[in-house]
Formats: sequence, C-alpha cells, structure tokens
Amino acid sequence: MNGSPAQHRQLLQRIARRAMSERGFRTEFSPDALAQVARLEGGEPQAGGRLRDLRELPWCSIDNDDTRDIDQLTVALTPANGVTRILVAIADVDALVEAGSPIDVDAHTNTTTVYTDAEIFPMLPERLSTDLTSLNDERDRAALVMQLDVAEDGRLVEADVLEALVRNRAKLAYDSLAAWLEGDGPEPPAMRGVPGLAQNLRLQDAVARALAARRHERGALDLQTVEARASFELDRLATFKVEEKNRTKQMIEDFMIAANGVTARFLEGRGFPSLRRVVRAPKRWNRIVELAASWSFSLPAEPDARALGEFLASRRAADPLRFPDVSLAVVKLLGSGEYVADLPGAEVPGHFGLAVKDYGHSTAPNRRYPDLVTHRLIKAALAGSPAPYHGDALVALARHCTLREDEANKVERLVHKSAAALLLADRRGDRFEALVTGAASKGTWVRLLRPPVEGRVIRGERGLDVGDRVTVELVSTDVERGFIDFARVG
Repeated sequence: MNGSPAQHRQLLQRIARRAMSERGFRTEFSPDALAQVARLEGGEPQAGGRLRDLRELPWCSIDNDDTRDIDQLTVALTPANGVTRILVAIADVDALVEAGSPIDVDAHTNTTTVYTDAEIFPMLPERLSTDLTSLNDERDRAALVMQLDVAEDGRLVEADVLEALVRNRAKLAYDSLAAWLEGDGPEPPAMRGVPGLAQNLRLQDAVARALAARRHERGALDLQTVEARASFELDRLATFKVEEKNRTKQMIEDFMIAANGVTARFLEGRGFPSLRRVVRAPKRWNRIVELAASWSFSLPAEPDARALGEFLASRRAADPLRFPDVSLAVVKLLGSGEYVADLPGAEVPGHFGLAVKDYGHSTAPNRRYPDLVTHRLIKAALAGSPAPYHGDALVALARHCTLREDEANKVERLVHKSAAALLLADRRGDRFEALVTGAASKGTWVRLLRPPVEGRVIRGERGLDVGDRVTVELVSTDVERGFIDFARVG
C-alpha cells in the first residue's frame, strides 16, 4: 500500500516509528525526563571559576541551513611565528544533563539522534538540544574549548582543553559559505555585521586545508560518496535530493577530526580512560586489491591506508564524475566503525580511514551519547576529580553505544528504502545503471546511479561482487518493508 501523495510523509512516519519501537528505541521522552526539562531555568551561564570569558571572539557556527541543534563553533586567532591558533567550542551539555538524571537515562537508551527521511527522533528533548544546550546565535553558552596550535604545514604544535563562556556571532550555512569562499556567491548576510569575520573564515579555511593535507600524507582516505535524502512538497514525496560535499563541510570535518584527537590525547595524558571511535583494518582487503587492479593499480597484499589513499586520488583525477561510485565500493568494503573503551595501560586500534591513532568522539554531545560521556571525563580531569567511568562499566558502555548506533543506522536505512520504494512504485519494468554495493550469502545489493537508491538483486546475481557495474530492471517494490527488487539484465 503506497497511500495517496498527500499522505506520503505520514506513511513514512508510521514506518519510522514502528521500526524504532521494534529495535528498542524510545520515540517519546519519559514523563520524568519531561518534568526535569520543565524545571530547568532558562538563564544564561556566567563567567567565573574555570569558565573563561571568550565571548568577545568572532565565533561562528557552520552547519546545514535547517540545523537547530548547534554543537560547535570555530574561530581562528591571528598567527604568530607561522602558528595559527584554532579554537573549537563544543556545547557543554553536561552542565544541564547530570549523569543518572531522567534526561540522561533517556539519552542512554537511544544513545543517538535518529535521522530518518520522515522524522527526526532527538536524543535530548528539543528545549535542550535546540535551545538551552544549543550554541544559538547571540546567546551566551558554556562550552568545552579545544585549542589547536597549527603550523603552516598542518602540524599540530600544541593543544589544550579548557572550559569557557562563548557567544555565537553568526549562524552560517555550508552551501552559501562555500560559494562565497570559492568566489561563486555573495558574502552571507550573517557575516556582514561581525567585524573581521570574513578574514577570520579565510584563515580558518587555509588552516583546515593544511590539516587535511597532512592527514592525507599519513594515509587518510579522501572518500566522496553520494548522500541523498527525501525531499517533500508539503507531505508528498517529490524526489531524492543529493547532498554534495563542499569546501566548508570539509573544513568543519577537518577541525572536528583534529579536535577529537586532542580530547583523546588529553584524557590519555591525564591517566583517564576514554571512549574511542575505531575503524579496524578491512577484512575484505583482497576485494579492494581486486578493484584497484581493474584500473591497473597495484595495492599491497596487506591493508595499507597510504597506498589505498594513492589509489583513490588517482581515480578522482582520472574520472571525477564516477569517483563517488569507487568511494562507495571502498566504504562498503572497509566496514563500519565501533566504540571501544581505552583503559590506562591498554592498547586499542586506530581509525583506518582517517589514519589517526587517537580518536575520541566529543564534538556532538547534543546528538551522540559517547560525546556526552567524553565531556564528563574531560571536566573531571580539568577539576582534578576521579574519573566518573571505569573499567568494565566503560567497556559495557562502548558496546552498548556501538549496538545502538548500528540499530539506528538500520532504522534510517529502512525508512530511506521505504521512501525509495515509494518513489519507484510506478516504474516497474524500467531499466537502470547500477553499482553493486553488497555481495554475501544473504544477498546481493545494488545502488542505482539515478535516482541514487538501493535495492536487492533477486535474479541474475551470481558472480557479482562489490564495485561491479551492472544494468538492472525493476521487478517490484514493497513500501512497508522497504524492499526494492531488481533483476540483472544481460
């Protein structure tokens, strides 16, 4: 049942809520959590104690146009002796969400905000995530600030973490800011009333490029996958809108990677445990080797991030139009990330795709529970207090967050596939060019090139493997189950 066009959003919302419940997620906040939110005072924090007053700096946020839960601000300080200081301010959610409180218990249940095409299920009540703990423009907010001193060649010379009072001077959007930086658009209006912000952003852009270049020298993978989300006209599903990666998205990503490394090393230096985000060496490296060989590129027999990065760079240069397809195949073969507990004296793997050893999520506490946990550990270290999480408890928490994130991804994929099935419902028998994105005993999956939706090959799948290009014909769709079935042609 596809429902009338006027009911598309409602149909997908029902599917999303059912999927959330089936996988053990809450879709509403508990009465105790809502009562706690109602008791929170709306007053702004005051500087003093460990909270340094940094409100005079030209802080800005850079995010999607419609983002309401703002987790981070950035600013650059004028370089001295070739070193630029980058400050990354992250919302201090822990200041209002005490560990073990009803809000915290609800957040621990889901561990993440779940973003479906039909509806967003926030980890924290909206009065917090979009107001009291969001770094909204022209509001004073408490924050943890990661201080990064970066040399001209992208080396991190020195780093520190502090607590501060900050004020967002300009709420900027990725696309319009990227257009301005590249000379393809006007200066965003929000920048015009902030003295020095334009020059500051150009300095931030230059530092981010240096950080990225140094990471790539060490073997960080430069991947570019196609991300699409459902676009509605009123409540009718109209199309899938492809979200392009751009210069400012890359800039923020570079700063967040650096900041997450700083927090991990800060906790390690204080003898504290931490939660790390890791991506292990790929188990299907042999298939990545085969893919590279199909373009006459030789990779070593054992996983090597630097060599893989060189292969990806060569494909981007040779065929930029189809580079996202190569990236997607590599992403599927790399496997997913996970959270692990890094206990003092123990050794944990690094992040293969980022080519970093120390990586602890800390930059999105409004929507990721591991980041909130990391903030509590940092604040305890800064205060000289004992670590609030230990040993087996942190190991169990890492496992719980990994499992919840995996389940959240499944919910998001299901709703996305249901939306895709809805979009293709009237195109049975049409043929499409596709890329194989999954091949295992349980089935073979492809992603269409246009529109960028994924489905299963139910006939003619024998011999296909990840990365193969193939022509398929649409056999059937099932919106309720998120099924799109194809047959291989030829």
